[in-house]
Amino acid sequence: MESLEIDTVYCLDCIEGMRKIPDGTVDLVFADPPFNIGYQYDVYRDELDDDEYLDWCLRWTGEIARILKPDGTFWLAIGDEYVAELKTMIQREHRFVLRNWVIWYYTFGVHCKNKFTRSHAHLLYWVKDPKRFTFNADEIRVPSARQLVYADRRADPKGRIPDDTWILRPQDLPDGFRPEEDTWYVPRVCGTFRERQGFHGCQMPEQILGRIIRACSRKGELVVDPFAGSGTTLAVAKKLGRHFLGFELSPDYTAKIRKRLAGIREGDPLEGSAEPLQSAPPTARGRRLAMKEPDGQGPSRFLFES
Repeated sequence: MESLEIDTVYCLDCIEGMRKIPDGTVDLVFADPPFNIGYQYDVYRDELDDDEYLDWCLRWTGEIARILKPDGTFWLAIGDEYVAELKTMIQREHRFVLRNWVIWYYTFGVHCKNKFTRSHAHLLYWVKDPKRFTFNADEIRVPSARQLVYADRRADPKGRIPDDTWILRPQDLPDGFRPEEDTWYVPRVCGTFRERQGFHGCQMPEQILGRIIRACSRKGELVVDPFAGSGTTLAVAKKLGRHFLGFELSPDYTAKIRKRLAGIREGDPLEGSAEPLQSAPPTARGRRLAMKEPDGQGPSRFLFES
């Protein structure tokens, strides 16, 4: 059978590609599929009938369920149009357990004239086993309002775990984080941003993937992206010392992802909004928080035999 090498991206349909991965060998999957809203991809038709789209989603999520380890984690990025159907389907058909329904709140949304401008996406955080999973709390802590605003000596110096409303620069909120919030904030990757790759219109920010990969995997573990797109998941996984494997239907996108990956080394900083703990402004007492990457060796390469 054909060998499937990791730490790369393949120009393959995601279902065909994942079928080459053995059962129970993947630690983390992040999927940002087409939303079926008529977006103009170069080789994919993003206008399926509802039943056809949901049947396709059932098949590729089934492959994710098969390849994940018993303690593996699955993150799904999806828009408003199908989030309810996919949540119900994944719970019923694959028995994943939803740990968080995260809202990614972003600026630079597409301007609308006849309705409110959409400024959010849904990030569904699933595990196979609610008693066995990876969650590295200390890898994703952010400064609390007590630290940022009040310089309160009672504040935990390690910061706090983010709410599931994601705002990656808490100093941009006048009141800091509130415990009841469940939205993450980070700007979309716009055309003028240095982070912008330029060849794919639906580019996820590296900071979003950084939080997910840090929280839900360890160095040397395997991260899979079935819809590699602009390659952000793979790029961030490489920077953070994880193994990675991606599938992309477009030959042009695949070539550009490979070029992007070739210019990255483990330990490179993430692009986009500054790291939360490094970007916190001085408190009233002039303190700053800093976060350092844990030490670790670069990943080795190995093969899957399919």
